[in-house]
Amino acid sequence: MNPSELQQTPGVQLLDVRLADDFEAAHLEGAVNNCVFEVAFRDRLSATAPNREAPTVVYGANGSSGEAAAAADKLRRAGYLDIHLLEGGLVGAKAAGLPLLSGDPLPEPPRIANGSHPIDFEESRVEWTGRNLINKHWGTVPIRAGELHFQEGKLTGGTITLDLLGLTCTDLAGNELHDVLIAHLHNEDFFDVEHHPEATLQIRQATPIEGSSPGAPNLRIHADLTLRGQTQAIEFTAATGVTPEGKAAAQASFSIDRTRWGVLYGSGKFFHRLAGHLVNDHVDFQIRLLTQ
Repeated sequence: MNPSELQQTPGVQLLDVRLADDFEAAHLEGAVNNCVFEVAFRDRLSATAPNREAPTVVYGANGSSGEAAAAADKLRRAGYLDIHLLEGGLVGAKAAGLPLLSGDPLPEPPRIANGSHPIDFEESRVEWTGRNLINKHWGTVPIRAGELHFQEGKLTGGTITLDLLGLTCTDLAGNELHDVLIAHLHNEDFFDVEHHPEATLQIRQATPIEGSSPGAPNLRIHADLTLRGQTQAIEFTAATGVTPEGKAAAQASFSIDRTRWGVLYGSGKFFHRLAGHLVNDHVDFQIRLLTQ
């Protein structure tokens, strides 16, 4: 339905399905807000669009954002019979001269201040997963120290230090084999923590990924990983952003080939017959970082 048809259609139920903050900042006269991103959307329909047979017009931010189409699908599933999408959303309606009601403008998105920002150890997390042919183990590695550096809102570098002495295996928690495995990972077969109790990730460069959308990886990280006294370059992508409180946040998943750092136990590259002692060369990491 185009904006001119909206004005000529009697008995319309007009639903603005954007965020409540966006609705408060500006919305079409006569519209009722029911944010489609909230799980209560369908439960609220009896109050926001009580007549399932009346023309129900749905709009979102603009013609390319998908919230109106998502709401229309939910309305169809709920038994609404006469559903219309408003062409161009709020942007199109405004351009067509439909009356708008305005409130306080939306605040500017938060930015990271220049300089170094310490990592919040309580909110940040590093998880690992190791595998053999048919099984896997997973756990955590504590962050001992770390900070991220920013300039003009962009990540320019940083350091994360991991405490290998605090390595845990989550899937064996409470099992007597937990300490057996951890001792194995601590000794010379794997990380040799007696001589190398820490691992360090040094971020050298962060390159924006062109065309990335919110929630998708938007930075390519170039870093040096020091493990077992050896330093090797790695690259991975990360999804990064800023919390409403102005803290930097990032999540990343990547794999390393442990043999590049001299961790050779159970590797088919270096031993010809391993039977049940074969261990995959690649170890997976999931990182969640939040600054203080």
